Amino acid sequence: MSNFIFAEELENAARKIRWLLLDVDGVLTDGRLYFGNQGEEYKSFNTLDGQGIKALQKTGVKVGIITGRRSDLVAKRAQDLGITLLIQGREDKWQALEELLAEAALKNQAPALEEIAFMGDDWPDLTVMTRIGLALTVANAHFSVVERAHWQSQARGGEGAVREACDLIMQAQGTFDSTLANYVKPLC
Repeated sequence: MSNFIFAEELENAARKIRWLLLDVDGVLTDGRLYFGNQGEEYKSFNTLDGQGIKALQKTGVKVGIITGRRSDLVAKRAQDLGITLLIQGREDKWQALEELLAEAALKNQAPALEEIAFMGDDWPDLTVMTRIGLALTVANAHFSVVERAHWQSQARGGEGAVREACDLIMQAQGTFDSTLANYVKPLC
C-alpha cells in the first residue's frame, strides 16, 4: 500500500517547501559504512547531489541534515555545501527537527510542517516523514518507508537521488529553468 500522491498534489506539496531535510547514510551515501584499520571512517558523496543542493539553496530553500550517526566527514560535507541546518548523532529525528524549528522560531524563520520535505530511507526517518508536508525516499529504501513516502526517486541513495528531489522542488516552484539558465548562457 503506497502513500504516493498524484502528480498535481505532488507539485502543490513541493511548491510549498521552504526546507529540505536529508538523512545521510542511505540517502546522501549508498548506505555502506567503510572503516579503516585505525578506526578512520570513509563515506562517498555524489557530486550530482551536491550540485542539486547548492542550486536549490540559491533559490531560497534551506537544506539541512538530520542523521543518527556522528561524523566529521558529514560536518565537512555540510560546510562545503553551505548547509547550516545540521544535527548529528540523533536517533530521535523528530526531536532533532523540533530543535531546529525552535531555533529558527527565535529568528522568525521557522517553516510550518507542510513547508518541510524530508528524504529518508529507513525506519528512524519515519518519525519525521510521517509528520511533514513532503516525504521523499530513495529507490532502494526499505519497503515500509516506500509505503509511507509521497515520492520515490529513480536513483538509489548516494547515486543522485537527492539531486532528483532538488530538481522536483525547483520544477514545482518554477525556479528550475532560471537556475539552469545560469549555466547555459551563451558566450559573448
